[in-house]
Parts: sequence; C-alpha cells; structure tokens
Amino acid sequence: MDVEIEIHDDQLKVLPHHQYITAEGLSPSNVAPSPIDQFRIWFKEAVEGKKVEEPEAMSLSTATPSGIPSARMVLFKELDHRGFVFFTNYTSRKSHELLANPHAALVFYWREVHRSVRVVGKVEKISEEESRDYFHSRPVGSQVGAWASKQSSVVGEREVHARLKKLEQKFGDDVPLPEFWGGWRVVPNEVEFWIGKPSRLHDRVRYLRVGGTDDEPEWKIERLAP
Repeated sequence: MDVEIEIHDDQLKVLPHHQYITAEGLSPSNVAPSPIDQFRIWFKEAVEGKKVEEPEAMSLSTATPSGIPSARMVLFKELDHRGFVFFTNYTSRKSHELLANPHAALVFYWREVHRSVRVVGKVEKISEEESRDYFHSRPVGSQVGAWASKQSSVVGEREVHARLKKLEQKFGDDVPLPEFWGGWRVVPNEVEFWIGKPSRLHDRVRYLRVGGTDDEPEWKIERLAP
C-alpha cells in the first residue's frame, strides 16, 4: 500500500491510496464471547503469520486530570484474564498521568494484514513480584538501562551513558528491580476489533462491558458503522 503525497509551499497532502482488500469478514456472530479470547486469537495469528512487523507495538494514550492527552508507542508484554500489561518507569510522564487519571487507551495497528484493535479501560499497577519476574527475564543491559534512565526528564548529552557505565560496574550481572520501575495493566471496559474493507466500509465489532467483575466481566457485542 504505497502512499503518494503532494507538496505545495507549506502544505502537504496525502493522496487517496489503494483500497483495503481482506477476504475474511468480522461480525458479532463469528467472534469469541470475550475480547480477551478474541485478542489472543488475533495476536497469535499476527505472530505466527510472519507478516506483521513488531505486532506487540501499541499506542498508549493517557491524559491529565484536566483532559490534556498524550500518546506514545510502547510494547505490549503480557495478557491475562484481567487485561493488557506493559512495563515502564513509574516516574515517567505516562506513569504520572496514569497515577493522576487512572484510565488509558491502547491501539494495535497491524498494517500488513489490515487489522486493528482498540482498547479503553482503567489501569492498575501489577504486583511487585510480577514486575520482578519480568524484569529479570530482560537482557542485563536492559535491566541496567532501566536504572540509568530517569525517563522523560531533561538530560545532557551523554549523561545517561555515563550513568550507565557506573551502574554496570556497580551491579555487574546481579541487577535488582528498581523501586521506580514496573508494570501497568489496562483492564478493558471497551474493546474494538477492526478489519479494513474496500470503499472504507470496514468491519467493526465492539465489546462493551455491561456488568460482572474485573475477573469475570460481562460483555455486550455489537457491530459498529464504519
């Protein structure tokens, strides 16, 4: 799907691009009863199909209590019966916003297969034990890097690298979990699955939570207009 543009003076326009062509359809009648189960199916297909580059990449949107949004790309790392887990520095901008306004939105876009998943929900920190288990599964360099970077703060040139060198000497291969680092879980109350179709008449199916508990939610499944 090549993109063509026009540039005139200070204006840039993206021209209409090729139509989406997907053989499979999406409707409330052919999805799993739970969005967690449906996501598991799609994610497995995205990984095993070998077409999608970095299927775990997702956009994470947060907002301040006054409603000012911010978004960034992060890596999805775990899925459990409660929701979607990612890891970060707890002193970063995203974490400050999540602490002040504990709601977030995620978007996965798998361009190569014309699929997307959108998630909206509340957030919660995962347990320290869960964070520690994941932290120690990372390469040692990434573990030390978590200590070295005061994420989202202003730094001088080479400052982080200088700190990294000192920490490498201090910790060696035995790097403890920083108290300022760990996982967040997005517990969904809305999940939408999207498949691109010709003429922008895309298939959209939304799961909307209508009751139950975070461990056993109840879902209403609806088709949305494209």
